[in-house]
Amino acid sequence: MTQFGHDSQGRIIVHRLGHVAIRVQDMNRAKNFYQGLGLSLVWDATDWAYLRLANSNNGIALLSPEYKDAGPHFAFHFSTKEEIELIRLQFIDKGYEVGAIHDHRDGTSSFYLQDPESNWLEILYEPTEGIHSKLNPKLIQ
Repeated sequence: MTQFGHDSQGRIIVHRLGHVAIRVQDMNRAKNFYQGLGLSLVWDATDWAYLRLANSNNGIALLSPEYKDAGPHFAFHFSTKEEIELIRLQFIDKGYEVGAIHDHRDGTSSFYLQDPESNWLEILYEPTEGIHSKLNPKLIQ
């Protein structure tokens, strides 16, 4: 399912805020807190973890002080890699500095950029069949 479109002026319309990534000092304390709110642990590494809301594809990423690939940010999720490639080119055409598209450990791909107020955002492709889980070899949907 396509999760974006364009308005009559050719602007991108985003339909899903997929996750928020926050920096935490104590991974175990943070994981326990969010699991206590009913989120399910989907990915658990020493430097980052991903928890998903029940009955939702939305989640929260916990970034340890050792995680250096990205800082705190929010992410718009899309259902095809072609969508993020097109969106990246549109940002470049409008003069924004954008990072390269990277393939991630969990099967997703994304790029990062800053909005005009210097907030970091991620444009992320999440496979429609789900993401790979480090905790379970099955895909998480």
